[in-house]
Amino acid sequence: MSDAKFQDGAVGGRDAPLRLMAQDADDIPALSALIQDAVFTGSDVTYVPARRRFAVLLTRLRWEDSMAAQRDARPYERVKSLLVIENITALRRAGFDPKDSAAVQSLLALSYGARDELGGTLTLTLAGGGAIAMDMETIDLSLRDVTRPHRAITQTLPDHGA
Repeated sequence: MSDAKFQDGAVGGRDAPLRLMAQDADDIPALSALIQDAVFTGSDVTYVPARRRFAVLLTRLRWEDSMAAQRDARPYERVKSLLVIENITALRRAGFDPKDSAAVQSLLALSYGARDELGGTLTLTLAGGGAIAMDMETIDLSLRDVTRPHRAITQTLPDHGA
């Protein structure tokens, strides 16, 4: 017998880890909403051109739990999540240096623009005007929580003027 792992968490439970995929453009907005305001540094990013893979370890706000936390008067939570993007044919950066492991980046949105029937561009928009754009043949993203939720340092939700 072995110890239980976080990934073995009860399905549908409050602390159950997310495991999601996006395989078409209609899936992108849901993933974007879940990772909005996630933070990461350059050392959390891996890009392997030979494997056509980009991965980033995010510390994301648990937006899916925020209303329950507010209702129950308990702290908001964050969780470490791994975002993996496959089938990348080109990557461009603006306002983001992956070698700068001290600069904390805040992810504002994930968006996709179709180029033609053979692919498009996925863009990670960062606070402060930065962006990471990836040309891709097909949409193939996964997001999975890899740690237990923990109390967020700040106890106010980000406000984007909505």
